[in-house]
Formats: sequence, structure tokens, C-alpha cells
Amino acid sequence: RPPRDGGIRYRGLTQEQILPVDYEIEYICRGNRVIVGPKVRKCLPNGTWTDITQHSRCRKYSLLYLQPTRLTSLPLFCHSLRGRNITHCTKLGKWDSPKPVCLCKKKLYIGALFPMSGGWPGGQACLPSAQMALDLVNNRTDILPDYELELIYYDSMCDPGESTKLLYDLLYTEPIKTVLMPGCSSVSTLVAEAARMWNLIVLSYGSSSPALSNRNRFPTFFRTHPSATLHNPTRVRLFQKWKWTKIATIQQTTEVFTSTLDDLEQRVKEAGIEISVRQSFLTDPAVAVKNLKRQDARIIVGLFYETEARKVFCEVFKEKLYGKKYVWFLIGWYADNWFKIKDPSINCTIENMTEAVEGHVTTEIVMLNPETVRGASNLTSQEFLGALMNRLGGKNPEETGGFQEAPLAYDAVWALALALNKTVAPLKAKGRRLEDFNYNNHDITAEIYRALNTSSFEGVSGHVVFDAQGSRMAMTLIEQLQGAGPPADSTIVIEEFRYLSQKLFAAVSVFAGLGILLGIVCLTFNIYNSNVRYIQNSQPYLNNMTAVGCMMALAAVFPLGIDGHHIHRSQFPVVCQFRLWLLGLGFSLAYGSMFTKIWWVHNLFTKKEEKKEKRKHLEPWKLYATVGVLLAIDILSLMIWQIVDPLHITVEKFTREAPKGDLDVLIQPLLEHCTSEKMNTWLGVVYGYKGLLLLLGIFLAYETKSVSTEKINDHRAVGMAIYNVAVLCMITAPVTMILTSQQDASFAFAALAIVFSVYITLVVLFVPKMRRLITRGEWQSEQQDTLKTGSSTNNNDEEKSRQLERENRELQKIIQEKEQRVSELRNQLVERQALRNRRRPSSGTNQNHSNPSPPSSQPDPKSLLPPPGYPNPASDNHSSLPPSFSNSSNLYQADSKISRNHCHNSQIPLLYK
Repeated sequence: RPPRDGGIRYRGLTQEQILPVDYEIEYICRGNRVIVGPKVRKCLPNGTWTDITQHSRCRKYSLLYLQPTRLTSLPLFCHSLRGRNITHCTKLGKWDSPKPVCLCKKKLYIGALFPMSGGWPGGQACLPSAQMALDLVNNRTDILPDYELELIYYDSMCDPGESTKLLYDLLYTEPIKTVLMPGCSSVSTLVAEAARMWNLIVLSYGSSSPALSNRNRFPTFFRTHPSATLHNPTRVRLFQKWKWTKIATIQQTTEVFTSTLDDLEQRVKEAGIEISVRQSFLTDPAVAVKNLKRQDARIIVGLFYETEARKVFCEVFKEKLYGKKYVWFLIGWYADNWFKIKDPSINCTIENMTEAVEGHVTTEIVMLNPETVRGASNLTSQEFLGALMNRLGGKNPEETGGFQEAPLAYDAVWALALALNKTVAPLKAKGRRLEDFNYNNHDITAEIYRALNTSSFEGVSGHVVFDAQGSRMAMTLIEQLQGAGPPADSTIVIEEFRYLSQKLFAAVSVFAGLGILLGIVCLTFNIYNSNVRYIQNSQPYLNNMTAVGCMMALAAVFPLGIDGHHIHRSQFPVVCQFRLWLLGLGFSLAYGSMFTKIWWVHNLFTKKEEKKEKRKHLEPWKLYATVGVLLAIDILSLMIWQIVDPLHITVEKFTREAPKGDLDVLIQPLLEHCTSEKMNTWLGVVYGYKGLLLLLGIFLAYETKSVSTEKINDHRAVGMAIYNVAVLCMITAPVTMILTSQQDASFAFAALAIVFSVYITLVVLFVPKMRRLITRGEWQSEQQDTLKTGSSTNNNDEEKSRQLERENRELQKIIQEKEQRVSELRNQLVERQALRNRRRPSSGTNQNHSNPSPPSSQPDPKSLLPPPGYPNPASDNHSSLPPSFSNSSNLYQADSKISRNHCHNSQIPLLYK
């Protein structure tokens, strides 16, 4: 069927004809209409058309509204267009935007002074910020829809003299300015005081002088920058927090800083804080800074513009009036890197300035809203910063003057626009308009004043609201340049605990741990080989006690090095108990077992012959009982000590010390000790008892050094260990008492004495046993040794048998030499006797003549006797000598023992002297 809005034309066919499948039809609309829906349809085999669910209709063309050309020479023409310049007709027959309206706006002019240079070059960032706000306001249709704000500005250079000339140009040059916007406090003071003569509202974005809060002097003044006195309560709170009672001040002689300082002086006086030094300067701060140094100023409040701040801190560097002894409080609205900006008026380098300003504190209002909220301008604070950076064209914010105050300038424009917008209706009710303003019209000024005074909105700098004096109310931000902490206004004392060197503690702990491991090895060795005859004869249970005692003594090294650095002070007495008990019981077990061995060796083997039978039967329980008695004495004495006078922590104070840095403080060193009320008495008892044991042990070891016994075969090694332990203990005990105030030296002496004593004891007692069993293969038990050798003779008897055989051979050799000598002497005697006999016959012949007795052929028996002490030569078969020396049994009896240097006089005859 044909569309409702117009006819259709079939191609060469009438409406009543039946069309074939795949036949197409096309819709065509008349005049200025177009098809809405499918333009072409096709006949389908099922007798329907394609897109049958969609209707085809004819609609009129959409109209395009073009923005008229702006002609400034024809005020009746449009200056702007409200709405979109292009609108489209949708398929539903509706426009996609409201119909645009051609507007004709009237201009309102703002006279502004932006300091692009000078003491505070805030216009560098505040001017782009204000222009950005004006663009947004002029594009809004809900704010001043019939007006356009235009900014006329000059560079005031933050100079009141230059600003006077510029103010004259603004007031006496067309067009008429509705509002004035100055920046610096000195310029704002001049402008605000003159503005009331022209019925002008003054809205400042960068003035902080407290004097501007005087409503009698400045009746039409408002500012989005709070008064500088807003920082004084914050400064006073900081002085009180850090317990400062004296401060000093230095200021530039301008009204803004003088009035701020007067307010500060009143507030600190109420807080009980004294301003001990107050200095001021006009252009050169050198003398003022020297006076601060001479009068020992520490906490200094500085009030001056940015250019003068560089001069001040150049002098501060020269006078060394900086460092950790000093704190400077400065104004926070300087550029971030104000001290790095090159200034030809100073002769300090950037490095000098950076060193001088380190640690200074600034107080400033919160100029950027910390919350992510959209205010009157429909921008968040971060979006504002992004847009401002684009306007600055990539300039470094830290080197751009007024970058911190830019949000204040932005909100100042919005505060003015909202106030002017609020006055439109009241003025219209009175038959007046904003464009009717002139310098003699007080009514319009009063309406603008009333609107500003009641302003309240969210800006990019936070909530904007003015107090009764026209000043902005805001929060204060405190910042410090790399400050480590608040210095003192006078010398203070800081308590500081001395702790043990952790490197020393770690090193000694490693040695102690290795010693404990060595003790475990020795203990395991002794237990595993307890069935070996050689180990059995060393009293292995006593050696086990020695190893356990050594490990306990080494374990005492760890609590000995634990102090307040590792644990809380309340846990320190427990550590003291561990030290005492581990060291006391470890000494009793280790030294007590060695002392027991040497005591019984001396008791049994250095006595007279009546002790012989007891030597053969040494009962082990007596040894263990002796160790038990020594251990019980220690346990009982320690228990009495802890019950009667328990250990507790005390703190020793030393002479106060000055730190290495320039901090104006003294350090009070403190050291924690484990002590009791009668510590010296208890130590005297313990040291006296232990000292007597050590001295007695040395004496017994010396007395038994030549004793050889099978029952305790390692008593010589025990004696050597006792020597070393006694010497180390007797040296260490008095030294540690002398060095008790030196934690590192005291710990080193005590811990190393323990470590070396234990190492020496374990090495001397156990290493020889290990070496013997390894080198001689004596690892089997007594039963295995019996099966291998076929006899029960132990290794000690075999050694003695071999020794006696060697002595027998040596004695045989000596006897043979003596026998040979005796034979030679006998031969000589025989020869002498024969010679005498030959001489006697001649003399006998002579005698025969007188005496006819017959001659004797035999010598005189008396003449053949040997000299005194020699054997009788008649017994030539050596009947008086032992029959033979080939058998060692001829030299000693089976059940008796002879030494190498002693022979029984009944066995070896005296040969000759």
C-alpha cells in the first residue's frame, strides 16, 4: 500500500496487478520531504515484502541554524550565541538540542594589577589562572547570561610607587572598571585605601597583610588569600609542641610584616613565650643577621618577600646561622625553588643557598583543595592544575612565581562572577543594571559588597567564604624542607642506652656454637667407645660430665650477650638468671669432674705403702659422689642467692657526652646491668670458693704429674686442662669486674675466656683418645680384643712388658761390659802376681844360704785376694751373679713392678764403684 504521507509509483504497472517474486518497488516523496524507513522493498516467495515490519514515511528536511556574524561596530547585532550553532532533526521528528538564541552581551570591565616581577612575582601563574576562569564564566549561560567579563591588567612589579601610576591609569582611562583586583599586600593597601573614594570593590588574590583586615580603613576590601595572622596561632602551637620558650624575629620593614609581627608578639606573650631578639631591615639584612648570631638566636621567624629572602639566607650562610641547632620559620607562598633562582643582588651559589635553607619550616594556607570534588567551576583541583599547566606552556611550576596562589586567583574571579550574578535581580528590582555602574553610584557598590560578603561556594582552593573583615577563612599547611626533627631552643639532655656491639656478639656466638658442636662430637665419641678398655680406664662417665658442663658453659655465652637491644627491659631479669645458672652449673660439671679425677689420683697414689691395696680397687661411685657434692654446693648456693637477694636490672649513668654533629644536646649514656642488693658479697663468696678449688686443682695436678695409674689413665691431660682453666679464670674474673662499665670489653673477656677454656679442655681430654683409637685401631671392645689375642692381657700390660724387655736388654749390655772389665782386671792382677813371684826366687836364693827351707812354688793366698768391694776370684764361675740375663723374669718378680731407674739390690750385684 502507498505511504500515508504521499503516493508511490510502481514501475509501469497499475496498482491492481499481481507482481512477480523478486519484483522491487521504490518509494518517492514529494517536494522537500525525504523517506524515513526502507526506500526499496522486494517481493518475497511467501507473498510478503522485505522489511515488512518497518514503515516507510515521508518527513520534511531538517533546518540548520547558522551563528550570525559578530559585528562589533553594530551593538544591536549578536556578540554570542546561546546554545549550539547546529541542531539536527531526529527520526522521531524532534530536535536534538534546543533552538539556539542569538544574544547581545554587555561588557563589564575588571581592573587588575598582576606582579610579574619584584618581591613576589605572583602574576606569572595567577594571571593565566584568572584568564582561564574568565573564559569559563563567559561561556556559562547560567552565570551573567547578559554580560561578558573582560580583564584589563598591568604589571605592578609588587611596587607601591609603580602601582600608584597604574591605578591612576585604570581610574582615569575608559572604560569604567567595576571591580579592582590587586595582588601584593603593599599594592593592595594602596589600592584599597583609595578605592572607597571611587566606590570601587577591591578583591585581592594574593594579599596577606593583617592591616588589610581593618574595615574602617579599607571598607570595600575582600581577599581570597587569608590574613598572615592566620599563621600565628599555628606557629605558637608549634612552639608549644616542641617546648620552645624563646624565639627571635627578623622582618622587612613593610606594613604587612610589621602588623603580622605585632600580632605574633601578642600571641606568644599570652602563651608564655619570650621574643628574645627582634631585628628588622629595609634593603640590606647583613647587620640584622649578624645581630641574630651574636645574640645566640636559635628559633627564628622570618617575615620578608622572596627577593629579600634570598639576601637574608645568603647572609645566613656567611654567618653559619643554619644547621641542626637552628630553625627558620618562613612564609609559605614563595616559589618552591625560590632559593635556586639566580639573583644578581647576592654573591652566594645555589649550593650555598641550598645548604643554608635546609630544615626551614613554612606555614601557609591550604591553597589547593585536597578533596576530589567539583565546585562552582565544575572542575576538580587536579583538573584545574592540568588545565593551568597547559596554559603555562610547559613552564616549570617550581620556577613560576605565584603557582601556589594560582587557585586563589582562579577562585577570586569565580567569587566576583557569582557575586555580580547575585546582584542582577536586586538591581533589576530597583530599576538598575550593572552596566549603569559609575564611580559615583553607591547603590550598585553596596549590592556587590553585600553579595561578596555572603559568598559561599566550593572552589579549587577549597571552600570559599569571607569573614566580617573580608578575609578568607582556610586551613593552615605546615611544611619543612628536609628537616630531621625539631631542634631545641636550649641545650637538652637525651638519654641513650649503650648496647653490645652486634658484630662482636655474632662472632663470639659463632665460636660458641662451634664449641657446642665439638662438645656433642666428643660426648658421642665417648659414649660410643665406652666398651674400649682404654676409654674405660679414663673414667668415661666423668668425661661425659665434663663434655656436658663445657656445652652448658658455652650456652651461657648467648644470654651473656643479650641486652636491651634484643629484648624488652621487663624480660632482662630472666636473662640474668639464665646467665648465672648456666655458667655456674656448667663450671661445676666440667671443672668438678676434672677436679674429682685429680683429687682421687692424688689421694690414692701419692701416699705411703699402706695405700697400696686401695690403689688396685678404685670404686667409681666415690668419683660420682664427689662431683655430686660439688654440684650440690653450687645449686644450694645459687638457690639461696636467688631467694634471699634475687637479681634485677639496674641502670648505670655515665658522664654526659656531646654528639659529633651540631645538635645542641648532650647525650646521657646509660648501661644496663644484672645486679642484686649485695652483689659484691655474693660475688666474693662465689669467687672465693671457686678460686680455692682452682688453686687446689693446680696443686693436685702438680703433685700427680709423675704418677702412672691404670685406673685413671688420662689424669695428666686432666692436669693440663686444669692449668689452663685456672689461669684463664683467675685472669678473667678480676678483669671483667674492672671493665664492667665497658660492655664490649667486658663481654669479650668473659665470653672468650669461656670459649678458650672449653676448647682447650675438650681438645686436651678427647682428641688424644680419638687419635690413639684411630692410629692403633683400638676400636673393639674388651671381649673382641680377647678373641683376637687369645689372652686377657690389656694393652697397658703389653706396653709395660715391652718397656721392661727393653730395660732388661740394656741392663744385660751393661753387665756384659762390666764382666769384661772385671776379666781384664783379673788378668792384670794375675800378671802382677806372676811378676812378684819371679822376683821372689832371686831374693829367696840369698836367703837359702841362711835358711835352707825349700822354696814354695805357690803364691801367698792373701796376696791373691781381690781389692775390697770386688768379687772373690776363686769363685770364677760367677756364683754370686745371676745365672742368666736372657730371661726377663730373672730381673723382676711376676707380681711386682720395677721402674726403669731402680733395680733391686738382691737381683743385681754391685760390680764396682
